[in-house]
Amino acid sequence: MNSIEILGCRLDATDAAGAAEQILSFAAQGDGAQIVTLGTEMVVYAQKDERFRTIVNASALSLCDTVGVLTVARRRGMDLHERVTGVELTERLCAMAAARGIPVYFLGGAQGVAADAAAILEVRFPGLIVTGERSGYFSESESADVAAAIKASGAKLLFVGMGSPRQEYWIADHLRETGCGAAIGVGGSFDVLGGRIDRAPRMVRRYGLEWLYRLVKEPHRWRRQLALPQFVWLATLEGLGLRGQRGAGTT
Repeated sequence: MNSIEILGCRLDATDAAGAAEQILSFAAQGDGAQIVTLGTEMVVYAQKDERFRTIVNASALSLCDTVGVLTVARRRGMDLHERVTGVELTERLCAMAAARGIPVYFLGGAQGVAADAAAILEVRFPGLIVTGERSGYFSESESADVAAAIKASGAKLLFVGMGSPRQEYWIADHLRETGCGAAIGVGGSFDVLGGRIDRAPRMVRRYGLEWLYRLVKEPHRWRRQLALPQFVWLATLEGLGLRGQRGAGTT
């Protein structure tokens, strides 16, 4: 698989269809594969957190989630035609899991959010086997019990919507305990899939302005958006050779 590094974070050249096939293969094999949907905020965060960067680079798949990452990847020669967003990937995976009989579990969000998302997806994709759901509001001391409950449910594919970096840390620390073949961090996707938050119109998404739509709808997110200009600045410096690249290259 072709990949590059952007500011020390690996990105794989995989589209949504290819990613879904690989993830379901991981789920069926039961090897405990972690999948990351890499966004600009995550890349910026990785600059100050070596463990987080290690998790990204050790993942089974690191997928392009945001337009900023996509733009930089294309400028550096990666043949990547689309983002692989958490919402759309979850929908695609659930459709395929329903057809193949692969059981799934939803972990994250506020009370009732994961349950709402699961219920709607079960209606949309007849045959989808949802073995359980739980909110993301629990302490680290409860994590072993949460993982045990997921394992007891028989799930093979785990969706974790607890926001980054918490979801990536949790998957890295507890995926093996869940017995799932694959787990993917999907951020706030449950809120959208469960109807709690409206998604940006298709045209807005097409032009890569979903971040602006969310900011208008949720002004309190403005601090998070500061990561975008920081990402652009750091990536520009790296592209000009004015900032050391961490082993950038193609594999």
